[in-house]
Amino acid sequence: MLTHFDLMRELAKKNDQRIVLLVLDGLGGLPQAPGGPTELEAARTPRMDRLAAEGALGQTIPVGRGITPGSGPAHLGLFGYDPLEYIVGRGVLEAVGVGVHVAPGDIAARGNFCTLDAQGRITDRRAGRIASEQAAPLVERLARLQIPGATVEARHVKEHRFALVARGPGLDSDLEDTDPQATGVPPLPVRARRKEAGTTADLFNRWIAAATAELAKEPAANGLTLRGFSTDPRLPSMSSVFGLRPACVAVYPMYRGVSRLVGMDVLDVDGERPEDEFAAVRAAWDSHDFFFIHIKKTDSRGEDGDFEAKVKAIEAVDGALSSLTDLKPSVLAITGDHSTPARLRSHSWHPVPFLLWAPATVRPDSARTFGESACAAGGLGTFPAKDVLPQLLAHAERLEKFGA
Repeated sequence: MLTHFDLMRELAKKNDQRIVLLVLDGLGGLPQAPGGPTELEAARTPRMDRLAAEGALGQTIPVGRGITPGSGPAHLGLFGYDPLEYIVGRGVLEAVGVGVHVAPGDIAARGNFCTLDAQGRITDRRAGRIASEQAAPLVERLARLQIPGATVEARHVKEHRFALVARGPGLDSDLEDTDPQATGVPPLPVRARRKEAGTTADLFNRWIAAATAELAKEPAANGLTLRGFSTDPRLPSMSSVFGLRPACVAVYPMYRGVSRLVGMDVLDVDGERPEDEFAAVRAAWDSHDFFFIHIKKTDSRGEDGDFEAKVKAIEAVDGALSSLTDLKPSVLAITGDHSTPARLRSHSWHPVPFLLWAPATVRPDSARTFGESACAAGGLGTFPAKDVLPQLLAHAERLEKFGA
């Protein structure tokens, strides 16, 4: 049976055209009140609006209708990997993103510092978004903790986040998260989803007990949660499937991690502004033909529930966009991995706005602005995120004809 990747390998061809996939994390939003604009619609985006008028709009479904996606599966979909077929846990993404090696059989988890009250209940799931300068020494202390049955490596990621990797014989990643996704309740214990993972669950629970004792006197980061237990998924590379020389430009380690797992070269970025990320693309323009650019603040501001700050984050990208379009990519797509409406303060199931600009091959629709309502009526329609990359390849004339 011919699979999707078999077909891509058969049809993929190489040329000199450049493709840019610009992902504003959590781009999709909701009006603050019925009838009002979303964050994207409220933002002043003359450059994106021009691209919308010259291109075509649509909406993507990251995983399935009604399904709220995590960042890992949402990005895999955009890279052409069916997120229901290729399962990657958050832990391995965080670990690989900060350069920790995760071999098959190793178990990685994403850690969050949190704040506990005197009764051990969570009062802040992110420890007040503790600064990296304060969090890194705490992770160094945790890295010295060891328990019988495995070696454990801890590495700081950013702010309240860290990565944890356990190595040893017979470990099993089929474990439940300890983050209850709520305040006013204690962290959950690590629970095995099946009998074979019971020993691994016990191992992590012993480490958590030692870590919590180590942090007990900290004013804010006096507790922790673990989530996304996972191991190396052995993904086929984008180069082998799609014939690309792909590069990633991302500030946050998790997105660098998912990019490494699919074989992208991760480029260095000097700074965290959109201008800085676009400059990294410019520096590598001649050595790669596919660029994934990740913008984080749109998602962070949405999770903070700050509508106006998310609007400003979108406007900051638009303000810098000329330095990217001046490179004259053959194909430019602007979208999100999922929706993060400020009104909900979380990821959501809503379709994600999608803009395709490909001057030589696109069929422009009637849109004149880039926003949710325009995308819902756009000429590209509503389609699975895993179909994004084949469309970008087609518009770059990098796919052969199928069949006689």
